[in-house]
Amino acid sequence: MGDEKHRKQRNWGARILEYEHKGMQVVFLENEKLRVGVLVDKGTDVIEFNHKPTDTDFVWLAPGGVRNPTSYLSTAPDPLATFLDYYPGGWQEIFPNGGAPSSYLGARFGQHGEVSNLPWDYHIVEDGEQSVAVRFSVRTQKTPFLLQKTLRLRSGDSGIRFEETLTNESAVHMRAMWGHHIVFGRPFLEEGCRVRVPEGATVVPHEGPIDPDGRRVRGGDNYSWPVVAGESGAEVDLSVLPAWGTPSEIVYIKDLSEGWYEIDNPKKDLGFRVEWDLRQMPYLWFWQEFGASRFYPWYGRNYNVGLEPFSSFPTNGIEEAVENDSALSVGPSETLRFALRAEVLEEGGV
Repeated sequence: MGDEKHRKQRNWGARILEYEHKGMQVVFLENEKLRVGVLVDKGTDVIEFNHKPTDTDFVWLAPGGVRNPTSYLSTAPDPLATFLDYYPGGWQEIFPNGGAPSSYLGARFGQHGEVSNLPWDYHIVEDGEQSVAVRFSVRTQKTPFLLQKTLRLRSGDSGIRFEETLTNESAVHMRAMWGHHIVFGRPFLEEGCRVRVPEGATVVPHEGPIDPDGRRVRGGDNYSWPVVAGESGAEVDLSVLPAWGTPSEIVYIKDLSEGWYEIDNPKKDLGFRVEWDLRQMPYLWFWQEFGASRFYPWYGRNYNVGLEPFSSFPTNGIEEAVENDSALSVGPSETLRFALRAEVLEEGGV
């Protein structure tokens, strides 16, 4: 909870607003340019990243929108539904399992692990008109971890900073997957948007199609970003988003010389940049859904992409990440640190 029930509030400069939405606590960090909404009681999902001068929200909201997990019981619980049935879109912290359901040391994880469905605690650590900061924390239930993150927003800034610590509170050496599931969609995203990553990056296709009707990228080879071989034989430029109806795809980007990407909408002259610490998250997952998937849970309703910094790959879960040694290694009582900045580029950027 917040520090003071009757905390002094203001409507200028940097500020913090606390609300209840669908029975869940939401904390907003806001300044002259941004309003960032954090769903505390469900994974600290970022459900709004609004650029106020243009009223452009960069996070994509799923067709079902925000749901309170305590008020909705899945009609057929399964390892995928534990994430997808409650998925509001937006931006999730993913830990300790990424991607498909998997097992580790006797614990069974559903899609994307634990913390995206858990309620977190929060504590206001700074509340001045020049800068505000909120610390969020959660202890995992299936694994012995404490995850803490502080979000900081300064007056006049078009970006927000994340500072995180991950602590293994046990005497057992642990492996884990850790990532940020950042997904873009309407109103920002459309055909012709462009993606940029550091030069020299390598593209690794997923081992098979994620859509039974076909895929966009030919598997079996690695490629130099951004041009890859298409399934049809023609070259595909992954840096330019295609037309509605293009087959769905996921690829992994590795060999990054620096931890950053930019995505730009030339028509709107707006962009978004994410910078992060490669030491903990050396990979970038690039999920692409362009309205071609005709099955659960998309049904051809959405055009969106995920550009997701991650510790590990591919998306087949912690068991495979341990086998290929891309899983994080966290010793007994060890603490890892991570930092990320997300920023609106007000004059494009790519």
